[in-house]
Order: sequence, then C-alpha cells, then structure tokens
Amino acid sequence: MIDRITFDPAICHGKPCIRGLRYPVENVLEWLASGMSIEEILADYEDLEREDILAVLAFAARLAHTKRIEPLAP
Repeated sequence: MIDRITFDPAICHGKPCIRGLRYPVENVLEWLASGMSIEEILADYEDLEREDILAVLAFAARLAHTKRIEPLAP
C-alpha cells in the first residue's frame, strides 16, 4: 500500500491519490460505494491496476481503525 497511495501537495491539493496519478482515494471509494465493481473501474480507467483498488480499500480500513467513538452532543 505504501507504494500505491501517495501524497503530493502538487497533485489534487495533497489528498491521498493512487501512485501519484490524479485519482484521489476518496473518488475510488465513492465509485465502489455506488456499486461499481473493481472490474468496471479497471475497464473505465485503464491506467489503474487491481492492486491500486485493493490498496485504496486497505488504506480506508486503516483509517477506520478507532479505539472508541464518542457520541456527538445534542
């Protein structure tokens, strides 16, 4: 994942992207959440690789690790 998810202030305002390309992690997650399959994404974006999508999912999983979530005050 370290080689596939990159941060560069000159690309997409420093958002995490795939391999320095202009594919922000958040976009790929939105495509998956909307129901696109990995195969559909790869067919639409030929410069992406299956390992890129898996790295996005691994990156999101690491971000989701929390010790505890405090409820918001009403």
